[in-house]
Amino acid sequence: MEASLLGLVVLITVFGYCYTELSMRGHIAGDLVGFTASVVSLALVPHLVVRRIAPRADPLILPLATLLTNIGLVLLHRLDITYAEKPQLRMGQAASGQLVWLVVGVTFCVVILMVLQDHRILQRYIYLTMAVALALLMMPAFFGADTYGAKRWILLGPLSVQPGEIVKFMIVVFFSGYLTLKRDPLALTGSRVMGIHLPPGRQLGPILAIWSISLLVLIFERDLGTSLIFFGVFVVMLYVATERIGWVFCGLTLAAVGAAVVGFSEPHVKGRVMAWLHPMEIFLPPDKRPPGLISDQTAQALFSFGSGGLSGSGLGQGHPELIGFAGNSDFILTTVGEELGLAGIMAVLILYTLLAERGLRAGLMVREPFGKLLSVGLASGLLLQVFVVAGGNTGLIPLTGKALPFLAKGGSSMVASWVLVAMMLRISDGVQRQRESLG
Repeated sequence: MEASLLGLVVLITVFGYCYTELSMRGHIAGDLVGFTASVVSLALVPHLVVRRIAPRADPLILPLATLLTNIGLVLLHRLDITYAEKPQLRMGQAASGQLVWLVVGVTFCVVILMVLQDHRILQRYIYLTMAVALALLMMPAFFGADTYGAKRWILLGPLSVQPGEIVKFMIVVFFSGYLTLKRDPLALTGSRVMGIHLPPGRQLGPILAIWSISLLVLIFERDLGTSLIFFGVFVVMLYVATERIGWVFCGLTLAAVGAAVVGFSEPHVKGRVMAWLHPMEIFLPPDKRPPGLISDQTAQALFSFGSGGLSGSGLGQGHPELIGFAGNSDFILTTVGEELGLAGIMAVLILYTLLAERGLRAGLMVREPFGKLLSVGLASGLLLQVFVVAGGNTGLIPLTGKALPFLAKGGSSMVASWVLVAMMLRISDGVQRQRESLG
């Protein structure tokens, strides 16, 4: 089944590449053979490794991840053609670099599957994992580069690394282990106030600590997306571990308070909030604009979605380059909306939902609590990141600057996405092995 689905993914990808070439250039470029060979290799090699090392892994995970990644490659190639035709935009070619990072990400996936024979091994190192995660999370505040108003990157020569992408998984591992140990005190104590079962004061320490760390990341690194995902995953996992709505109530309250404080005090975050509240007022004369409103990206994104309609203008027939430098990163979803329409947007979101569903399904089948929480944390982290990116693009929430997993330009995001795939494959393989051993 997995091999057949991957074959279909390759056909869809090559068709999209050829369609883009014919639509924008009128002919197919000479590198079609190289592109096809790369796509086939990056589907075949992981498939053979997974069937050898984790033969009982969910056969849908790898095809879904490969399809999302290949859609991103086609979209980046489409944008590269426009950027090459308009040198005044000063945008470099991204598809070739993304292909290199895809090779790195798939390599990480394979290595993790080979080294990590059982996901339960991670439970032994939860405190070490959290210490390393916090160190990586704080590094951009002290050694990072201030790029487009946020400090989430660390420059290593010609490369820029975004530690927050990898830290997400390390934090999920820690939360899974910690909540496994503290589940009973968190779930069985507390008081009832106005119909809501609230946790006791002494057990609020963990959530207050995570809330404080999220605020520090938001204040010093001006990274709204990482803070939302970091705190949101913790609250979701708390609810799954304890089944108490009081934790969700406390989490939402603290998130609202923190967002309000930082939104009115941090200029970079305030600018994004103003662009969210008043997107069209950027076209007014400068003296009539709301204070702090300096970007037209949100407005251009809304125009892009509006012009796409139901079926889109056709791949290669839109103008996503009008969004500017973020067209192939923060706002790559607008290319889907403009050129593939609402139908394309829904298809992409369904692919993400299916991938997360496979993780949640594995979590429902796991018998031990650590694996259950780990599966839920990984799946909810993916969904939260897709939500904050799609919500920022469509104007539902302020823009966060996060990359859309698998699709958007970004080496750190690509590697982190394939680490997620490796973890899902390993957990699903372990679950099936346990089920077979129990008859």
